[in-house]
Amino acid sequence: MVATTGTSHSISDRYRITTKQLDMPPRLLLGPGPANVNPRVLAATSVSPVGHLDPTYLTLMDEIRDLLRYAWQTEHELTIAVAGTGTAAMEATLANAVEPGDVVLVGVKGYFGNRLVDMAGRYGADVRTMTKPWGQVFDLDEIKSNLETHKPAILALVHAETSTGARQPLEGVADLCRQHNCLLLVDTVTSLGGVPLYIDDWGIDLAYSCSQKGLGCPPGASPFTMSQRALDKLNNRSKPVPNWYLDMSLLAKYWGEERVYHHTAPINTNYGLRESLRIVAEEGLDARWQRHQRNAEMLWDGLADMGLSCHVEQEVRLPTLTTVKIPDGVDGKAIAKKLLTEYNIEIAGGLGELGGRVWRIGLMGYNSRPENVLLLLDALKKVLKP
Repeated sequence: MVATTGTSHSISDRYRITTKQLDMPPRLLLGPGPANVNPRVLAATSVSPVGHLDPTYLTLMDEIRDLLRYAWQTEHELTIAVAGTGTAAMEATLANAVEPGDVVLVGVKGYFGNRLVDMAGRYGADVRTMTKPWGQVFDLDEIKSNLETHKPAILALVHAETSTGARQPLEGVADLCRQHNCLLLVDTVTSLGGVPLYIDDWGIDLAYSCSQKGLGCPPGASPFTMSQRALDKLNNRSKPVPNWYLDMSLLAKYWGEERVYHHTAPINTNYGLRESLRIVAEEGLDARWQRHQRNAEMLWDGLADMGLSCHVEQEVRLPTLTTVKIPDGVDGKAIAKKLLTEYNIEIAGGLGELGGRVWRIGLMGYNSRPENVLLLLDALKKVLKP
């Protein structure tokens, strides 16, 4: 007989056991993500799950692949949704592409460039960096010079730097990479679904994103794509990918024709991703990109009317994420807190070097609407009044 001490009541006293029904506040999420989700997507996530090898679910996986190829404008065979947040897809990209000793050149112009440096180093890369002040971007001459100097196996660039609101131009970069026999790896976390992006036309070999920003879906299913050049590098590795869960040579068998079991997929999250991608296709990419640009310009004009300025020059400013300079003498955290507590509107402060210097305002996916811009501008005027 097993002796027991105490009671279930005494155990519950030690922990915060709640029987209260879940009731979250109705926030307007205008920070760097997650964004609010289209009701159609929320409804899709509540559909009853099936097994992750059920024929109907396997068909859904094929639909997700085709829709992702459309959203990314690519024919890459290996285009999937990683089961995890955007950071998992970022790690998947490096885990599969990097072998110990590979020279990886990372363009660092914000927080997420530094994250690429950290991750690449953990996989044994010989990491080199080229840097710009946070909020600026690289031109082709700078990229060419660094490729000639470092001779990397991989060049990694952040297309949409979430910490700064800057958009890195990518036209012509792949041509330079081909001349130097290196792969082009691109972070599209804050651009997919909201900013013009052409994987094939721009010659991008590896890219990753997330579901909770421009695609307007809850977090947890993260787009990933890999060119044939990148696949050739993967298939010729001298040792297996050092991350089993994110090994694309295994995941490709689950997402491909073989349908070999790999993991229990996040069924309902992928229901939501499928619906969000359907919405992207229904709207059309050109119309969607124009909507994001139009609403961002409405925000920028409204900020200027209030005497507020943006951190990034307009020609390379993201329509999905705007960094606004905090005026001298203003407590940026206090203003963000008042927006949240008094108006249920979330914006964020700066990361890293921009901490305390900017607010970050997101207009992504379902949230990129004129009424949201007007609500924010009105609320911001009120909380900034002395």
